[in-house]
Amino acid sequence: MARYTFTEKKDTRSGFGAGLYELGKKNTDVVALCADLTGSLKMDAFKKEFPERFFQCGIAEANMIGVAAGLTIGGKIPFAGTFAGFATGRVYDQIRQSVAYSNKNVKICASHAGLTLGEDGATHQILEDIGLMKMLPNMTVICTCDYNQTKAATLAIADYQGPVYLRFGRPAVPNFTDPDQIFEIGKAQKLYDGNDVTIIATGHLVWKAIEACEILLQNGISAELFNIHTIKPFDKQTVLNSVKKTGALVSAEEHMLNGGIFDTAAQVMALNYPIPMEAVAVMDTFGESGTPDELMEKYGLTAENIVKAALKVIERK
Repeated sequence: MARYTFTEKKDTRSGFGAGLYELGKKNTDVVALCADLTGSLKMDAFKKEFPERFFQCGIAEANMIGVAAGLTIGGKIPFAGTFAGFATGRVYDQIRQSVAYSNKNVKICASHAGLTLGEDGATHQILEDIGLMKMLPNMTVICTCDYNQTKAATLAIADYQGPVYLRFGRPAVPNFTDPDQIFEIGKAQKLYDGNDVTIIATGHLVWKAIEACEILLQNGISAELFNIHTIKPFDKQTVLNSVKKTGALVSAEEHMLNGGIFDTAAQVMALNYPIPMEAVAVMDTFGESGTPDELMEKYGLTAENIVKAALKVIERK
């Protein structure tokens, strides 16, 4: 019997919207900004209930980030929301100069990340955003796995002092984590104990990794699985403790191989405990139009691909 089950699928962007609305009710310093995508970011409830704390910036993301940075000077906690492609690549200079360098308390909330944006195609399917954000000093990078965790993370980052990049998505995915969870920034979440291989996953690939662990168990292989919801700061010690037991590591992410959690883990292993590693990620290519499931299959982001990577890395031990 599977250890993790779900009764519904929900989109992670709705978890952000629910968390933002809850914050609005209990913290009057929380303000929201959006770049003409209020409905897509599920910010409607906040806008309706707290119109004096909602700023529609239009299709002007660079200006939105500048306004958000300015609002922090007056003690506000700005949540700036748009698509991940627009929240990073389009406005990188403003984030670097006005937010990260100045260490401003801005929360950059990025929806529609990765391949699962689907039919909108390669121009909108940003697969480099984690790398762009984690390279910035002072920036915390979070990528949540389901609705409940996205809501919990949204609540948690309001209490965290400093710039945050919160990454989530559009499609409905299994909602399996505790609805009453306390989100701990920087702490990996262990989902399975195991002895044969360590698997680290983030975002939409966490559920795929759970499915992979069940397949591996049916074949007599015990995988130790961690949900790396916080990519920066990376929970180095927890992962090191695991790989010292298993001797092998697989990473899984809906992101480019370059710049994602594989890069981070590889640096940690190279400097501390070199072991065989394999990656499930997009391999140095842009995406294309298609349904989310079709794209995940074509680009190798499935439970079966995680299983294959685990078997391969075990052979290399």
